[in-house]
Order: sequence, then structure tokens, then C-alpha cells
Amino acid sequence: MVMIRFLLMWFLMAGVAVASPAQDVSDTARAAFDRLPPLRIVDRIAGRCGADDVPEGAAYCTTQNVIFLERAVAGAPQAPYLVAHLYGHAVQVRHGVADFALAQIRARRSEEDMLRGLVERQVDCIAGFLIARAGLAPMSLPDLFAGEPFTGSHWGRDPLRIGPQVSIGMTASEEWFQIGQRGDLAACGPGEFTADLLLAAMKVRE
Repeated sequence: MVMIRFLLMWFLMAGVAVASPAQDVSDTARAAFDRLPPLRIVDRIAGRCGADDVPEGAAYCTTQNVIFLERAVAGAPQAPYLVAHLYGHAVQVRHGVADFALAQIRARRSEEDMLRGLVERQVDCIAGFLIARAGLAPMSLPDLFAGEPFTGSHWGRDPLRIGPQVSIGMTASEEWFQIGQRGDLAACGPGEFTADLLLAAMKVRE
């Protein structure tokens, strides 16, 4: 046990990447879709990409195309979901879904909350799909979080502090996360946000 701890500390001090479930999700996402961001472990997100404190300790800066994960939560049980959720946003941003959604929101301001809710449902579905594709054990959001995660600004352009804030409730988040974990990306199509662009962006299909 002492030797294992020594080797782990040596790897970290030497800058050698240590495998983790969160990194597995990152590797899986980037293998499945082009142009996705790298995962960067940092001591603190606040001050990066114009971000304030992010309670979950994870954020996606679209300006830099980087996902940040704070070291304090990188090994926590919820870390794979945090990373997978942010890669869900990244897939949308890098493959046209976010552009389509923004155009719809600008044209239909009275329906903005509903449209953003559909976008967020798809994000959680993609997150579940990535968890399953990475070969991780099934997860349940209520088991990982006391309340709905990611309701504050956690993705967007610099300054990230003014990024979208959306709440769809824990029940809806969990429903679409579970749909994604069944492993069928085609099912990640809530309402008018179909999975067509997602499927077209997949590099390799099983």
C-alpha cells in the first residue's frame, strides 16, 4: 500500500496522467466526436475564462474550447457525470445543435425557457450515453447530488460568469440521464431537438 501511494505521488509530481473515471469519459467523448475540448485539471476555476466560483467544480469555456475540472473534485464519485455533462454541451456547441437552439431562442423569445429546457435534457442524455460508452457502472443523479446540479453558469463564452442558467429539475435531469445510459444516442432527441446532428457527428458507430 505504501509503495502504491508513493508511485501515485510520483506520477502526479512528474506530470504523468493517471487514469480516472473522469478521464475515461473525456477520452471516450473525444474518440467519438471531432473537435471536442481537452479536460484540464486545475486548482480553481474562478478567474479562468471570466468565471466566478462554480459550485460543482467543473465548467466548459467555449472561447478556449477547454473543460476545467477542479482537483478537489476530480476523484469524487460525481466527477464522471460532471465531465460527461460538460461534454454534452461541447458536442452541441461543436456540431451545430447550439447554433440551431440559439436561432430558435432568438426567434421565439416567449418560449425561451422551454427551448433551453429541451437543450438541457439533451445534454444530460448525451452525458448518460458517454458514461455508458466509457464502460462505467450505471449512475443515478439523486445518489450523487443533494439537489439539481449545474443550475448556475457553467458553460459558455468568456466571461463565463454570464453564461446560461437553466433549471429543469432533478426529475427531468435524471430521466434523460437514464435514457442516455441505455446506450442509444438516437434516443437523445427531446421534442424538436432531434438526435440527427448528434448521429451525423459520431465518428464511429457501434
